[in-house]
Order: sequence, then C-alpha cells, then structure tokens
Amino acid sequence: MSDQDGKKTLGLSGGARNGRVNQSFSRGRTKSVVVETKRKRVVVPKPGSSSGGAGGEAVKRPSGVSDAEMERRLKALQAAKSREAEEAETRAREEREREEERERRRAEIEAKEREEREREEALKAKEEDDQRRLAEEEARRTAEKAATDAPAPAKSADPQRAPVNKPGTPTPRRDKDRDDKGGRGKAPERDGRRTGKLTVNQALAGRDGGRQRSMAAMKRKQERARQKAMGGPVEREKIVRDVQVPDSIIVSELANRMAERVADVVKALMNMGMMVTQNQPVDQDTAELIVEEFGHNMVRVSDSDVEQVIDSVEDKPEDLVSRPPVITIMGHVDHGKTSLLDAIRNAKVVAGEAGGITQHIGAYQVTTDKGAVLSFLDTPGHAAFTSMRARGAQVTDIVVLVVAADDAVMPQTVEAINHAKAAGVPMIVAINKIDRPAADPNKVRTDLLQHEVVVEGMSGDVQDVEVSAMTGQGLDDLLDAIALQAEILELKANPDRSASGAVIEAQLDVGRGPVATVLVQNGTLKQGDIFVVGEQWGKVRALVDDKGERVKEAGPSVPVEVLGLNGTPEAGDVLNVVDTEAQAREIADYRTQAAKDKRAAAGAATTLDQLLAKAKADESVAELPVLMKADVQGSAEAIAQALEKIGNDEVRVRILHAGVGAITESDITLAEASGAPVIGFNVRANAPARNAANQKGVEIRYYSIIYDLVDDVKKAASGLLSAEVRENFIGYAEIKDTFRVTGVGNVAGCLVTEGVARRSAGVRLLRDNVVIHEGTLKTLKRFKDEVKEVQSGQECGMAFENYDDIRKGDVIEIFEREEVERSLT
Repeated sequence: MSDQDGKKTLGLSGGARNGRVNQSFSRGRTKSVVVETKRKRVVVPKPGSSSGGAGGEAVKRPSGVSDAEMERRLKALQAAKSREAEEAETRAREEREREEERERRRAEIEAKEREEREREEALKAKEEDDQRRLAEEEARRTAEKAATDAPAPAKSADPQRAPVNKPGTPTPRRDKDRDDKGGRGKAPERDGRRTGKLTVNQALAGRDGGRQRSMAAMKRKQERARQKAMGGPVEREKIVRDVQVPDSIIVSELANRMAERVADVVKALMNMGMMVTQNQPVDQDTAELIVEEFGHNMVRVSDSDVEQVIDSVEDKPEDLVSRPPVITIMGHVDHGKTSLLDAIRNAKVVAGEAGGITQHIGAYQVTTDKGAVLSFLDTPGHAAFTSMRARGAQVTDIVVLVVAADDAVMPQTVEAINHAKAAGVPMIVAINKIDRPAADPNKVRTDLLQHEVVVEGMSGDVQDVEVSAMTGQGLDDLLDAIALQAEILELKANPDRSASGAVIEAQLDVGRGPVATVLVQNGTLKQGDIFVVGEQWGKVRALVDDKGERVKEAGPSVPVEVLGLNGTPEAGDVLNVVDTEAQAREIADYRTQAAKDKRAAAGAATTLDQLLAKAKADESVAELPVLMKADVQGSAEAIAQALEKIGNDEVRVRILHAGVGAITESDITLAEASGAPVIGFNVRANAPARNAANQKGVEIRYYSIIYDLVDDVKKAASGLLSAEVRENFIGYAEIKDTFRVTGVGNVAGCLVTEGVARRSAGVRLLRDNVVIHEGTLKTLKRFKDEVKEVQSGQECGMAFENYDDIRKGDVIEIFEREEVERSLT
C-alpha cells in the first residue's frame, strides 16, 4: 500500500493481533515494529440523565442550567461552527481567486516580455538584412564601376558561357544617372527590381519602410565625417544678431531672440549673482549685459513700439481721390434735427426714437438728386450727450447747426457752436420750422451774433438756409450749400491703403455679438481685414451699411456696422487695420495694460496725508449706489457722466457698474451685495435675472428717455440729504429779578418785551449781547400757574433746564426750529 507520491506506508500483517507490524522500506528492506493497541473509552450516561447535541453525543450539563438554556447554548455553538465553516470556505475561495489573479498577471508579463524579445529580434534581423542589402548594393556598384573602367571583352560565341543571374539577384545596370546618385535612383518593387526615384528614407528603410534618420541628421553626419577627414573639427562662425529687448523680458524669450541655449543664459545670470529661472523676467539693463556677453548687438525698444506697425505713412498727392463730405447735424433738443435729416433721406428715423428724442449717434449716407453723396451724423441734442456730440464734431467735415425759427438760441445750441469752433470745421446754420406762425428767422440770426456767429445775411461768412422739415421747403438749398462748402474744402483720401476710421457708436447685440458703427476716414475696410480698435481687436466678419444690407468693403467717408470684434469698444476709439492677428492682439493687450496703469495711478493717493484727508471727506458723504446697463456704449457713457454730476458735498451718486447689454444674473448679484437698484436704459433683464431679482428683493427700473432717468435718480439722491433746520425767532424777554425756589432752583422774573414766550421753544441767554447759554425751559409760569405761552407785555417766571447762572438785566431770546426737506437742483 502506498500513498500518492509513491512512498510506502505502514502495513498490518497477520501478526497485528499480537501487536507487531512489519514496516517496509525501499530496495526491499523491512523492519518489525511492536504496536500498542488502545481501546476507546466509552462513557455511558446514568439512567435519568438527558442527552443533548446533534448526533446523540453526550454533553455534560453544568449545574443550575435548565434544559431550555442548555438547548439555546447548543444551538449557538452549532451556529458558531457553521459560521466558522463558511468563513473558512470564503477564505479558501478568496485565496484561489488571488492565486488565479497572480497567475494571470504572471502570464501577461511573460507574454509582454516574449513580444518584446520577438520585436527586438525582428528589429535586429531587419538591421542585419538592411546591412547585408547595403553591402550587396555597394559590392554591385563597385563591380559595375570596375566593369565600366575595364576594356570591353570580346563577345563570346558560345551562348552557354553568357552570364546568368541567380533568381532573386538584381540585374546589374549601367545607368549613369543612378551611379551619380549613389545607385538609389529606383524604388524597390515586389519582384526585386527598382522603378522610379528612390528617396533617402526608402534607401535607408529598405523594403519594409519605417521611420529613419532625417535628412538634416544625415547632412550633419556627413559634415562631421568631412571635418574628421580634413584633420579635425572646424569651428562654426558665430552669427551676430540684433536683439530687440523691451523694458522687461523673460529669460527664455531673451535666449530665443539670441538663438542661444536657455541653460547658458541662466548660467551667465547666475555667474552675475542673479539666481533666476528661465520663466522669470529681467530688466533691460541686465538683459543688455547678457546680450553683450554673448557677443550680440542690443536694440532697446519700448512697450509702446508695438503700435508702430500701424500704417501712419503720409499719402502721396497723386494717390488721393475725392471723397464724400461728413456732415454732422447739431442743435438743441426738439429743434428738428432728426426730422430734417429724416426729410433728406426720406426715412422715418424719428419714429423709432423714444419720445421723439435722438439718444444715439446715427450715421447715414444719402445721395442727392444731383448725384452728390453725403454722409450724415445725427447727434443727440440733450445736455447729457455732450461727449457724444463732441465725438460727432471730431470726425466731421461740416457742421449743420439746426435752430428752430420759433425759438431762441438755447444752451445746447451754444454748446454745439463751441464744439464746432473747437474742431475747426465750417458751419452752416439751418433755421428750421419756418412754416410755423411764430417763426422769426431774423431773431435767430440776431441771437447768433452774441456767440460770434455772423451769417451771410448780416455780412458774415457763415451760410444760413431757411428750411422746414415738415413741408420740405428749402431742403434743396441746404443740400446745395453743403455741396458748395464741400467743394471749397476739396476733401480727398487714399482708398488704396490700410483702412482707418472712428467708432461712432458701439453696442452688444444678442445675436451678433459686439457691433461697432465705424466711419471710415481713410483707406478701404474690407471683409476679412484684421483690425485693432482701442483696447479691442478683431477680424471683419461682416459689414452692414446704413440700409441694413451687407457689403464687401467700405471706402472713405462711408459709415458701416462692423461685426467680428472680441469685445465692445469705447465710442470714439480709432480703428486701424494691421497685418496679422498677433500684432492686433499685442497692441490690444498693451493698450489694456496701459489703461489699467493709468486708472491705478489716477485713483491712488500720492501721500498718506492725502489718503487720510480723502477718507475723512468721504466719511460724511452719503452715497447712492447705482448699477446701470444701456443698449449702446455711447448712451452708457453719457448717462454715467450725467449721474456723476448729481450731488453735492453731502450726497453723491456712485455708479457700481455701467455696461452694455441685457441685465444678467451677475448684475443682480452685484446689486444685492451693494444694496443698489438696477437701471436699464433701453434694455431688459433676462429670465434668470428677473427670478433672482424677485428672490433677493432687488429693484429693477426700466427707462427709455433720459429725462425720466436723471430726474428719478435725483429724487432718490435727494432722500439721502439731511433735512435743513431753520430757526424762527418768536420773542425776547428781559430778566427783571431772580428768585431762589426750593426744588426748582433759580427762577427769573421776566417781562416779555417782544413776540411771545412758549414753553416748548428753545431759549438763549444773552449777557451784554453775548450768548452764554443755549437750552430749553424747565418751567414757564404766569403767577402760580404753569402756562404754555406768554404774550408780549406780560410778566412771567422762567427757569432753565440744568442751568442756574442767571442775573438781573440778562436778555432771553426765544426761538423755534423747523426742518425743511431739501432736494438736489
């Protein structure tokens, strides 16, 4: 009998009964062993004892334990044994799973190692094959060259002696072109022959292809071999470069501009005692030392030099052509500017303005009956749009001053005259509304004399035309006057250069994004041009004229809407076309940083005394925070200027944010944090913003006319003013004598000499016409009775609150205070 591994076990022979066992060993050896046999002791329970446990096994029960308790303990023991069995089975299963996982990973690692070995063997075999192929090719070329140089042998007449190539051996060919190129003129094919040109990569890769060394690497290898053959390496001539260095430059960028290794530049800086990395900036002086140390030439440049790419070359006279004049319509509110332009261009622009008031700068181009093309700018007449009218005058050639014949020269008319004079442009006076019964053109001409505007009718040089926007009277005369003035000016521009222009208006359109109304002043703006305007840049995606039609290009004096900006520019910014996006982005970034630095410098106090004085002054000033959104940039700027003018030394309006576009949820969040109302001018809040405003209790007010907006803000700011306290003197009393009264103090016996004395009034004690006390009365008695007032000519007794120093002959001044509500004018 043997076990599974082949070893023999003890076997019982017939002598087992007498206690001897024969033990067998290998190679036939045996041994007799004495075995002691023991019997199992069986415990027989006594009669009457209970048996428990499974399988009838006798269990000794402790004393004092009932049958139920004993049964419960046996069940608990059985449950514990079953749990141990389950846990053992679970551990065994988990161990098997871990072993299987280890086997699987081991198999994967072995498979990867096997694949790697096979790949390496394949690459090695391929390299050997390539080397063998190249050696054969070199041997073949050598043989062909030797055969070419040697004299031609006589032709054999025996065809059996003709050379025969073995299968698979390339046939030698005497192709001179291929020999000149190193025998690489044909590409390998499946049958072993080469057809077509053979590239370097194909020659190096062989039939299997694959990525090999580049042409530049091969040239460098050949150069090294040539230098080695000539007796040693040849030093390359150092290239001296002109390195442009701005005020501050990154170390890595400086190395790139010098074409030097970054590590060498960092090492040079460390030798100078500067522990810097490649991503840290250095100043211009330090960069100059590094540039000179590496043998290059230093060229100092400034950050503002990025704007030098803007074309500012003077145009040649032969390149200039005539351009349409730009006419700006100016004047007072409701004097008929838009109606006059409306009559000229046969459109209904005024119908789209709130309350008939122009609140944006409109740019239009019209063609007269005689074929003259005129570009018009319609500027608002309200006082809040001073800056917008100023921009209108800056880009204009001719100013048409509209004055109502039934009205006089108003403040905004005078302001328009000043803008025109400051811009140095000629002026034409259009006396409008001459069809009204109260019209008096001569009064208008006379009023203009006070402002140094002398019309031709009064021997001056300013043209004046009487027109009526309602009936059309005098419109042709006005257009003829404009054409005559434009002919005198000889307006010309070069359309064949990079375009430049001025932003008349800018807005954030929901569907189109930032949109700017640009008046092209020079050159031709085309679709696809890259431009920079103020702090923004972009690429012309589309051009829309004043009639809403898309155009491909816009020449000088043509107003168009430009789409494709990356942000909303400021009205009045100058647009310039540049060559690349990198230049436009660089210029815009520089202008943005310059504007930030300027604002920071303007807002910072220069000294600690100024800072403390400003804080002390602001401590007593009440502020009304306002968040304002408008439809276009010009309106937002004008409204912000108007609101900033509201206030005095006690109260002022603080604009938290003035932007363009719809009211958003972020605006509501800012308004809630500051406790400010949100004002929307020709814009509305979107749905999330309305819900947020309702939840957070933020007030949103909508306006379409600037009069109402300014008046409401002024009323709200007036509520922050402290009430004005006024004193009304109601009487005087003279002290005739003084008395000492227990529990009251000194009491003055007085005679009311003027007015009336009231118990609730305030009093001042005058001694030799000098105020020595001001307070209130403790008591006012007439004889023994406490009274509310005492008339003039009557005697009374007075006692002051918390004051007893009264003397005979003193005068008591009696007055009342009243609070008067104040308002901002």
